[in-house]
Amino acid sequence: MTSTHETTTPADLDPANPFAAPSALPYGLPDFSVIREEHYEPAILAGMAAHRAEVEAIATNPEPATVENTLVALERSGQLLGRAARAYFNQLPSDSTPGLEDIQERLAPLFSAHRDAINMDARLHERVRALADAAEAGDLDLEPDTAYLVEKLMTQFKRSGIALSLGDQDTLRELNARITSLEASFGRKLLAGANEAGVLVTDEAELAGLSADAKAGARAAAAARGQDGWLLEMQLFTHQNVLASLEDAATRERVQSASMARGATGGENDTREVLLELARLRAHHAQLLGYEHHAAYIAADATAGTTAAVNEMLGRLAPAAVANARREAADLATVGGGSPSGGVAAADWSYLNEAVRKERFNLDDAALRPYLELERVLHDGVFKAAGLLFGLSFVERPDLPGYHPDVRVFEVFDAAEPGEPGTGLGLFLGDFYTRESKRGGAWMDSLVVQSTLLGEKPVVVNNLNIVKPPAGDPTLLVWDEVTTLFHEFGHALHGLLSDVRYPSQSGTSVPRDFVEYPSQVNEMWSWDPQILTSFAVHHTTGEPMPAQWVDTMLASRIWGEGFSTTEYLAAALLDQAWHQLTPDQVPTSVEDVLPFEAAALAAAGVDFASVPPRYRSTYFNHIFGGGYSAGYYSYIWSEVLDADTVQWYAENGGLTRENGEAFRRKLLARGGSQDPLVSFADLRGRAAEITPLLERRGLV
Repeated sequence: MTSTHETTTPADLDPANPFAAPSALPYGLPDFSVIREEHYEPAILAGMAAHRAEVEAIATNPEPATVENTLVALERSGQLLGRAARAYFNQLPSDSTPGLEDIQERLAPLFSAHRDAINMDARLHERVRALADAAEAGDLDLEPDTAYLVEKLMTQFKRSGIALSLGDQDTLRELNARITSLEASFGRKLLAGANEAGVLVTDEAELAGLSADAKAGARAAAAARGQDGWLLEMQLFTHQNVLASLEDAATRERVQSASMARGATGGENDTREVLLELARLRAHHAQLLGYEHHAAYIAADATAGTTAAVNEMLGRLAPAAVANARREAADLATVGGGSPSGGVAAADWSYLNEAVRKERFNLDDAALRPYLELERVLHDGVFKAAGLLFGLSFVERPDLPGYHPDVRVFEVFDAAEPGEPGTGLGLFLGDFYTRESKRGGAWMDSLVVQSTLLGEKPVVVNNLNIVKPPAGDPTLLVWDEVTTLFHEFGHALHGLLSDVRYPSQSGTSVPRDFVEYPSQVNEMWSWDPQILTSFAVHHTTGEPMPAQWVDTMLASRIWGEGFSTTEYLAAALLDQAWHQLTPDQVPTSVEDVLPFEAAALAAAGVDFASVPPRYRSTYFNHIFGGGYSAGYYSYIWSEVLDADTVQWYAENGGLTRENGEAFRRKLLARGGSQDPLVSFADLRGRAAEITPLLERRGLV
């Protein structure tokens, strides 16, 4: 489905460019079969020009401001830019090339200038303010979603510097352009550094304990880079999954050291200089706008409201989490042949943890993996839960192109009855495998955002980084990858089930400390006995996972929460430490980066060497290369809502269509069309309570 309100394509864009007109493919899926690298830049530049012309027409309209000639016109504007930019920024982290990175370097400051030109347009601000004033005076009756749009636009103008002097606005533009360029630079250096950090093993004996399929994947990864041996590629976070299996302590230490050294090894992929300048410029930017520091600027536009609220929550959780982690370390030290006071090396934690799981719970990842095959987890787990809850069904469309051969396209149908396909809702693209051209981690993107105003249905993408097995072999997962698949699909559902009028309010267009909430809720279904027993089937024998294993998995969920909570909180507190600095407090030398990090962790009480931060500063892409600066706390903030919602499901019968429909209509469908905490209260019947989170994390 494509928009019926497309503006004229600028004359300087070649009509043969795939972005010159809306895609003719179902749901407006970009036609990646014809899109080439060289198409992006001219389409984006033409899109910026067209968007500026559309905004100029709105700003100079001689007629008094109305909802239709100002708000609706703004929401309809920028469609060429939107479809080209969404496709580009989806492909850049997923299948990057030197050419795409060069385009980013050229366009980053232009995107910044483009946003500033609109957000600092005094004429546009006056038209929106006229509507706000009329509504406040009772002279204009606005629909609730329109009233909320006006409120958010006025906030956006203010936070973009509309009230600053012309000189300060010029300074702000320069800061924005430089910050955008530095964030892009951090991401490029991080990807290159991660590829450099992969650990090449040439003696197979050093891989003892690693499963056959994992070794085959490592062998293929080495061959893909022209290397002889087995390449253990780096995942984005500190603690690498292979550490749970590797029996050789020296190999574990090589992997851990390589992981923690990323970005601080000198050379062209060292990220320290970039992150220092970013921290300083963000602090300057915040103070120019009247905020104490960058963290205050971020919190003010989130559901948290203040850094005091963020600090209070993190400070409340940290001592109990570290105490739990230390108790776990004492157990692990004993298993490892040491004493409880002897400590556990970070490189050995996962391996010893597996030993405890085997001893205490009769579980280990190696035994579970044959029962966690990607296709079964996807179809009989993720998709099945979505069907039972929301009436969705999924049909793979191999005829539709992805941006890479590994990308799979599924058409999503709504309210399907047995034997009937239902109504087409949108498309879901799954890009599950790691590759040299993909950054680490897992994420969701939108190629088309839902909007009844534009008549568009959603096209969403999930990216994971699962090691790809040799051709013909099954893809077997560890449990963390299972929960990640469910998590990212929760983001996808937020986009797919959006039902709003304005595109700027669609799906995941909510505050960053709320956006993780629906995805965290969706993780619960990976643990639901009905869903777990459906997908946990041996990939060769077809036998279900032994019932006692399932029971033991459910019973053991709280084990390891000390580690996972502490490594997460250490990263969240590190993020706040960098972004609660004033410009003159930011270190000036790259040699000060790691000492600053160590001091910040010590001050927060999370300096536990056995459990390093989930991300160290030098490879913390969420905050220095992505959109989570001063916002990594969002995951635990959102988990308060998540844990309370899990309790709501339990109180109301669990996995039922009635519950799914309530969650869909009252929360997922609302997107950013109203205060998200109002959506939550509408679902729960009250504000969120923290007790369910404390119980889940073993912090009571």
